[in-house]
Amino acid sequence: MSIRFDFANKNVVVTGGARGIGLQITRQFLEAGASVAVWDFAADSLASAKSELSAFGAKVSFQQVDVSKLASCEQAVAALPYNIDILVNNAGITRDKSFSKMSQEDFEAVIQTNLGGVFYVTKALLGKFNPDSNNKRIISISSVVALYGNFGQTNYVAAKAGVIGMTKTWSRELARKGFTANAIAPGFTLTPMVEAMPAEARKAIDDKIPTGRMGKPQDIANACLFLASDEATYITGTVLSVDGGLVC
Repeated sequence: MSIRFDFANKNVVVTGGARGIGLQITRQFLEAGASVAVWDFAADSLASAKSELSAFGAKVSFQQVDVSKLASCEQAVAALPYNIDILVNNAGITRDKSFSKMSQEDFEAVIQTNLGGVFYVTKALLGKFNPDSNNKRIISISSVVALYGNFGQTNYVAAKAGVIGMTKTWSRELARKGFTANAIAPGFTLTPMVEAMPAEARKAIDDKIPTGRMGKPQDIANACLFLASDEATYITGTVLSVDGGLVC
C-alpha cells in the first residue's frame, strides 16, 4: 500500500518557499490539497513563484518577509488569514569562506538568517497554530554538513547544527501541546544553482554518493510531506538525512 498524502483543510507556512527546494515543497503541499503561505525575502522570486503557481488560485499566498528580523515575522503573522497546522522552516543563505578569511559580517549574517530566522519565525507563529489540533508540525531544513562539517562553511555548519539542537529541544518542550518537531538534512541536491555547475564537477559529486546521484528537490519535499502527515504522528525530535547514503 502506497501513501497518498492528503492535506485538504490544512494550512502551511513555508519560508524560503519561492525558489529551489522551498518552491518544490510549496508545490507538493498545494498538489496535496493544502493552503500554503509562502514567505520569502526576494521580491523577484516571489513574483516568479506567483506566476508559476497561479493555477492554485487563492490556495497560495505570498508575503515578503525578512526572517532574520522578529518584527518582520510578526507582521507576516498578523497578515495571515487563518490558523496554521504546519510550519516548514526552509529559508537560508550562504556566505562561504575559509575560517581565516570569514569576516564577522559573513558569520553573523548566516547565523542571524539560518539559525535566528528559524527561532524568530517559530516564535512568531507559535500562537497561530490551530488550537484544536493535536497534530501540529514544525519541520526545519538543516543540512548533512551539520553532521560532518564542511570546508569554508563555519557559519553555515554552525547555524544548521544549531537548527538540529533547537529541533530536539522543541520536540521535548512542545509535545504535550500537540506538536512534533523534526529536522531534514538534505545532501547534495539538484537546485538550479547546482545544475549550472560544469558537468565534470557534478560527476565528481555523484561519484561520492553511494546511490550514484544527487538528490532532486522532490526527494526533500517528499520527506517533508511525510513528516507533516498523520502517518508521522509518533516521530519527533529526529533528523532525517535525505542524502543518498552520503552520511551513514
